[in-house]
Amino acid sequence: MKHLLTRRPAKEAPDQQPDLEEMGEWDIDEEPPALGGWSTGAQANTAAIFRWAAWGLLLLGPLLGVAAYLAVPSKAPSGEVKTAPAAPVATGGQGAAGFAQLFVADYISAGEGDQKKLAAYYPAATSARLEGTPGRRMGEQLTVVRLRQTATGVWAVTVAARITEKDSKPSPAQQRPAAQADVRTGGTIRFFQVPVASAPVGGGATGYTALAMPAEVGAPARIEAPDLVYGPMRPALPTDPRTQAVTEFLTAYLTGTGQLDRYLAPGTQLTAITPAPYTGVAVDQLAIEGEKSAAPVTTVPGDGTRLRLLVALRATGHDTVRVPLTYALTLKARAGRWEIASLDGAPVPAPPVAGPSAAATPTP
Repeated sequence: MKHLLTRRPAKEAPDQQPDLEEMGEWDIDEEPPALGGWSTGAQANTAAIFRWAAWGLLLLGPLLGVAAYLAVPSKAPSGEVKTAPAAPVATGGQGAAGFAQLFVADYISAGEGDQKKLAAYYPAATSARLEGTPGRRMGEQLTVVRLRQTATGVWAVTVAARITEKDSKPSPAQQRPAAQADVRTGGTIRFFQVPVASAPVGGGATGYTALAMPAEVGAPARIEAPDLVYGPMRPALPTDPRTQAVTEFLTAYLTGTGQLDRYLAPGTQLTAITPAPYTGVAVDQLAIEGEKSAAPVTTVPGDGTRLRLLVALRATGHDTVRVPLTYALTLKARAGRWEIASLDGAPVPAPPVAGPSAAATPTP
C-alpha cells in the first residue's frame, strides 16, 4: 500500500502561534491524496498512454522509414551517364512489308479462278474479276523499296518485281519433251503499292490484312550522289605504298592467299571470305582522301596517320571471268608501312559546305 506523509496540525491556543517543534511532527496518511495535480489513477492512465505510444512508434517506425526513402528522389551516382529515353518505335512495319511481298507475288501470277488465293490477303478479292491463264506472268526478285506509315496501324508498302511472261510461241526445240520448263521473256521491273493494316491478335502476335488490291506506281525517284571525301580516281601505281598495302590485303581477303592478319592494324579483326570466291585480284585505281595531285607517292607518313580511300579492282573468278569490285578502306601508318584499320561499310560523304559568308562591310 502506498503511504504519503501529511502534516498534522499542532494543538494551539486560540490566540497562540504554533511552535517550531509542533510544526515538525508528521503522521502517515493511508489515503493517496492528489499530488502535483495528478492522481494515482491519472498516473496509471498516463503510463498506459506512454506504453501504447511507444508500441505505436515501434510499429510505425519501419513504415515511416520506407515512406521517407520513397519520398527522396533518387540520384544517379557520380560518373553515370544518363541516356535519353528512346523514341517509341513503330511496330508492325517489317511484317507488313513481308505480307505485301507475298500478296504482290500471288497477284502477279493470278488469273481466272484465283480469287480465293488472293482473298487470303484481301478478303474482298472474292468478288474481283480476274482474267487470263493463271501463271502466265511471274514476279521474280521481289523486294520492298518503300515503306511508310500512313496512319496508326496502316502501312503503304511499295514492292518492286521483275515480271516475266511465258513465251506464247515457243520454238520447235522448246517443244521437245526434254525442254518442258517454262520459257520466260521480258523481265521488266515494275512497282506495286499495297496498303496493309496491322493489329495485335493476342499472345504477342500481330495480324495483317490488305485494304485494297495492289496499285501499280512509278519507280522511286533517284537522287544525285553526294560528294565524297576522296579525290578523283587515278591509276594505282605499283610503287605506291598504298597500292601495295591494299593489293596484299584484298588478295588475302578474297582469294585466301597469304596470312590476312599480317596486313591488319593492331585491334582490327577481319576474316577472309570462305570459301574463297576468286583466284586473283588486280587493283586498277585508287581515290585518296583529300588528294588532288596525281604526283607519285613513295613514302609513308609517321605512325598513327590515318587515311581513307576507295579501291577499284577486278577480281578473277574460278571461271576466269573478271568482275569489277570497289572497296572503301581506312589505312593506318605504322613502322614505315600502311596497314588496314577498317573495311568501311560505305564511302564517306564530304562534310557539308558552309553557307556564303556575310558580305563585307564597305570601307567608308
